[in-house]
Amino acid sequence: MLNTTIGRFRLSGFVEGASLLILLFIAMPLKYMAGFPEAVTVVGSLHGFFFVVYVLVIGYTTLKIRWSFKWVFSALAVAFIPFGNLILDRYIKRSFPVQ
Repeated sequence: MLNTTIGRFRLSGFVEGASLLILLFIAMPLKYMAGFPEAVTVVGSLHGFFFVVYVLVIGYTTLKIRWSFKWVFSALAVAFIPFGNLILDRYIKRSFPVQ
């Protein structure tokens, strides 16, 4: 997966998407239901780091394979939607099968 530009993008999307899900569905309930605010502090910081890396990988991918605005906008938009990266990944696999 790390051998191609699209593979690197897909991996960073999975990591960023998983960190968002962990933040929303594990850390936030721990903070508000169990009184454990440190969970959001740690997971939120990690998610922020992964988000910055994801945006940098979008830029790298755009320059490397000359992505159109549609792909760039979609990649940025799905970062804010739970399970969005999984949906985009299906379209990526369909549109870039060899890479």
